[in-house]
This record gives sequence, C-alpha cells and structure tokens, in this order.
Amino acid sequence: MTPERIDRAAVVRRHNPVLHGFDPLTPLSVGNGEFAFTADVTGLQTFPELYEHGCPLGTAAQWGWHSFPLPSELESAAIRPTFYNAHGRSIPYVTDRRGQEKLFDHLRQNPHRLHLGCIGLQMEKADGAPAGPEDLTEIQQTLDLWTGLLESRFVLEGAVVTVATCCHPELDLLAVRVASPLILPGRLRLRLAFPYGSPDMAMVDWDHPERHRTAVTYEALVDRRADLFRELDADGYAVGLAWSEGAMLRCTAPNTFVLEVGESGPQILEACCRFAATAPAGDELPTFAETVAASAAYWERYWSDGGIIDFAGCTDPRAFELERRVILSQFVTAVHCAGSLPPAETGLLCNSWYGKFHLEMHWWHAAHFASWGRLSLLARSLAFYHRILPHAREIAAEQGYAGARWPKMVGPEGRDSPSPIGPLLIWQQPHPLYYAELCYRAAPTPVTLERWREIVFASADFMASYAALDDGRYVLGPPLKTAAENTDAQTAANPAFELAYWGFGLRVAGLWRERLGLAPEPQWEAVRRGMAPLPEADGCYLQQEGMDDTYTVWNWEHPALLGAFGMLPGDGVDPATMRRSVRRVMDCWQWDRKSWGWDFPMVAMAAARSGEPELAIEALLLDVPRNRYLANGHVYQREDLPAYLPANGGLLSAIGMMAAGWEGGPDECAPGFPQDGGWAIRYEGIHPWI
Repeated sequence: MTPERIDRAAVVRRHNPVLHGFDPLTPLSVGNGEFAFTADVTGLQTFPELYEHGCPLGTAAQWGWHSFPLPSELESAAIRPTFYNAHGRSIPYVTDRRGQEKLFDHLRQNPHRLHLGCIGLQMEKADGAPAGPEDLTEIQQTLDLWTGLLESRFVLEGAVVTVATCCHPELDLLAVRVASPLILPGRLRLRLAFPYGSPDMAMVDWDHPERHRTAVTYEALVDRRADLFRELDADGYAVGLAWSEGAMLRCTAPNTFVLEVGESGPQILEACCRFAATAPAGDELPTFAETVAASAAYWERYWSDGGIIDFAGCTDPRAFELERRVILSQFVTAVHCAGSLPPAETGLLCNSWYGKFHLEMHWWHAAHFASWGRLSLLARSLAFYHRILPHAREIAAEQGYAGARWPKMVGPEGRDSPSPIGPLLIWQQPHPLYYAELCYRAAPTPVTLERWREIVFASADFMASYAALDDGRYVLGPPLKTAAENTDAQTAANPAFELAYWGFGLRVAGLWRERLGLAPEPQWEAVRRGMAPLPEADGCYLQQEGMDDTYTVWNWEHPALLGAFGMLPGDGVDPATMRRSVRRVMDCWQWDRKSWGWDFPMVAMAAARSGEPELAIEALLLDVPRNRYLANGHVYQREDLPAYLPANGGLLSAIGMMAAGWEGGPDECAPGFPQDGGWAIRYEGIHPWI
C-alpha cells in the first residue's frame, strides 16, 4: 500500500507567523537568498526607529557592500602581526590591536554590508500631524510561508490600510501594493529614503547626507518609471522604480523620494523597486501581480521539491513547537542563508560583525540543505571557496604551511579580518572537504571530482602540514583557538572536536584520491593514522588535552567535544565514551551562562548517534534564553545579535539526522526520535546524514 503523501501546504501554513502589534524583535522578512527586505507590522519599513535597538529593518543584497575611504595617515601603513611559537617555528597572526588601533578597526569594519534603501509609508493624521505607531489600531499581519506574500492590515483614525509585500524570486526586487481611502486625500504616501553606509547593526547613517548622493538618471512620468543611481564614496548601485497609474514621484529631501497619488487618482498604489549592482540597460520591471505570481510559484516549488516533516501524528505535547521551529527555520534559512556568499550570523537582516561572515559557521548555516534535498541552495555559496583559493594559499604560505588555510571572518573579497580570536581558529579548515563529500554523494560523477579536486587537495595539504609531530604522535596546537574559544590560544592543544575533524577530513581526502585513481598521499595517511587520541578522563571526553575539569570549570561556551560524534561521524570516537559524555554535558553544562543557538542541535545530534533520543529532544527544546524561537522563527542571543541563523540551520541538521538516520545507524524509521509511541512522525525527501 502506497503511504499517503504529506499535505505539505497544510503543514507549512499552520505555522504562518501572525502578528497583532509592534515587537522590535519580531519583524518579518521576504527574500530569495540573494536579497531580503525586513518589515514592521505595516508591511514596510515605516517605523524603523522602533526596531533600531531590537532587530533592525534592513534592505540588503549579497552584492551590497560599502567601505569607508582609508584615512590618509593609513595609506602607507601595514598591519603588524604577532608572532606565536608553534613547535619551534614563529608563526604570524594578526591578533593584537594595541598600537595600531585605527588600521586594525578599519580592516575589521570594512567592507560592511549596506542598507540599500528604506521603503515605508508616510502617513498623516487628519490634523496634518505625522502618524506614529501609537495611532495604528486593529493590526493584523500574516506571512504566508507557502507563497512568500506578507499581508498587513491596520486602521488609522477609522480608515483601513492594507499592504501586500513580496520579493521576486530571481531579481533583487520588492513589490508593494497599498490600498486605503487615505491615499486619495494625500494622507498616505510611499517613501523611499537612502542612508549612508554604516558598520553598525542597523546598517544606516542618517546624519551625513553630504557623503552620498542619489542621481535621477532617467525619469519619464508618463511611463511611470524612474531610474536612480546611488553614489557612496567609491561604491555605487542602481535603483529602478516603477509604479501604478495615477501616482507621481517627487524628491522631498536629499536622497529621499515619495510616491503619491493626485487628487483624482485611485485609492490603490502599486510599486516595484529593483536594486542592482549596476544599472541594467533598458530593462522592464515586472508588475506587482507578476511578482506575486512568481513568488508564489517559487515558494510552492521550494516546499514541494525538498524535504518536509509532519508531526501531526505525534502525541508528545512538545511536537507542535518543534514542528513550528522546523518550518520557520526552513523559511528563514532559504531567505538568509541560501545566497551566493556564505551568510553572516544574522544573514541579510542586519549587520552582525559588520555584515561579514564567519566561515567556521558556514556549516551550521547551510549544510542542512543537502540533507533536506536542496543541495543547490548550499551550492550557491560554495563557489566562494574556489574564488578565494589563491588568497587561502597565500595565508598558508605566509605562515610556512603547505596548501590553503581558509580565513575566518571575511567579506566578499575573502580577506581575513584581524581579531584576537579569528586568525587562530582551525575548525573551518576541513569544512570544504565536508562540502565536497556532500556534493559527491549527491552527484558521484567525474565532473564533481574534478570540480572539487584542487580544493580537497589544498585543504588536506594544509591540514597535514599544520599537525606537528610530537613524541611520536601528530598534535594540533598550540597555538590555536578551539571551537569553544574560551581558553588561552598559547596553551590550547589537541581539542577533541578538532582532532576528530582532522581525522574525518584527511580520510575524505584519501577517498578523493582513490576515486580519482591516484595513489594515497603518504603524508596525509601518516598524519591521519598517527593523530593524538581524543582526550578523555574518568570515562568521558574532554574539551581539550589536559582539561580534566571540563565538566566542573570549563562547562560553559560551546560543548564542542560532542561535535566529534554528531556533526561528524566519529573518526577516533569510542561510542560508549561519547554516550557518557553526552549525558554528562546535559547534566552539568551551564546553559544559562553563555551557550549559543547552535549548541543545542549539536548536543542533539550527538545524543541521537549515541542512542539517547530523549536527550536529543530535551536538548532541542531546552528552555534557556538563547534557545527560544520567536514568532518570526529567529533565535535572539543578545542585544547586538537579535537573530542567530546558525541555530536555525543547526536545528534542521539535527532534525534531518534524527528523522532519516545516518550511515551506520539503526535501520529503523526516525532512529533519532524516542521510540515510545509519542513521536509518530512522517517525512519525505530527507536524506540520511554522513
């Protein structure tokens, strides 16, 4: 008997976010992975000041970056590295800000992601005063996850205002439809304002209009179209604007425009606003209706073609909340983590770490796409590694290593940012090997092997040369910063997670040579077979070698040791020891102190592999501040990190593994869920984990 197909639309739509008032932490976004627009409850960016210290309202694209001019006094300056002793060799790392503060900060803050334009309503009350958020009543806003359409409704002094907002799936274009009797008397307009660039979280600087300009390069009111060009220092971009009949565009201040309807016009205003790195030649913008149709078709394909999981048959009372988190995470990662660049921690929402992305976190943002049948969304950003490979080789060579050393905190140019932590991290080094393996398993062809060959070999060459032979074994560090980042780089050595990842990465590299018909690389094999064992004491694994007080003093920050048998398949791991370690972490970790959103799915993955499915559920739903999923699906971490997409990506990785299983795991349905009758889940299109 053929199993009944899951009603995917029903599963998705029962978790449509619905808002009834302003909440600075829960704005809703529409987007396509390359472009995103984040709105308040008016459906636009009408009251951005309310959200500036919550989750800012941004308009961002993967190409949208800005850099401040280099101060003249720094034009001939060179950043000064600090030299660390690595087993008798002196290795340079740019980690010390002292004495070079201006250059250090400039390199960290530039380039920064740019807010491309604030699109909102300009509303007046009957007495002519500007309408404020307190004047809006009967607010209802719904984001239809199945179509990507954001519908907003509110009342201003008895008059109903409805706003529909959506993003085109292939263009960096926002489409808006506003309907209200307030349009005709001129009390409601559409406002487009352009800020100067800023590395701050909100991405805006409204205080320096003299530092940027907006040129109207073409305007034909008869055709209801204007093309604008933005100039900010050495950066620039184009904005195309088209609108419905009866409206006209007017410049009201430097870098500020309004669309308004004349006295005899309609009570409906439609507009499409396209952003582009360069001005497209003679392009015709799609209409609002065309954009809505394209968005609906795109999102229906997204939800229909990839993986889905249905918890409706579960009797465990926690199931509905877990399903809500899964569905919302699928949406927000598609919007913010599926572009042509690795995502920032906050995606295209706002600037975290100046909008730069952290390559060690790329796995947590986007690896889940492979398991959920959407490898193409991960593949969009993987070209970045091919593009920056020459720079990664330069880093390795400067430090006296072979191969390519991947940077940590970068912008689109791939230059590593100075930091007291970032340059010393190593756990991003095997990531490209993991991605290559995901790509090969999806398409085991000579084309895949050749595409990834240079990346795989360069990564393995670095890893083998980085490991140092010490007393008959190959060791990692010092110096290094572990994944937990909470110990001294000059004494940290042999962290459990990194040791397991080195073993996995070099094993995959060896498989790659075998698939290509090449002989084993002796140094890779020598290092892999001779790696130091994962450190342990009292029957449990330790964060790093010598840290016998892992569970009493260092039981805060990431419990990264569990990643060796969760995120990773367990090279060098004894399953019984890891099972004891999972139990101990769950029992004693200081989750309220400084845990992070991806810690919980990392624990869940290790618990699932270790045969502790109930602990996996408990980990995913731990009720602690940094594991609470808001109405918009985002996971607040702290004031300058109001959303944290590695949590969403990690959740999907964990749920995918728990549902579809993993290589070498139990041959049963949903092996990572408790088999107590309370978790009768159904899933489609999810693939087993490595």
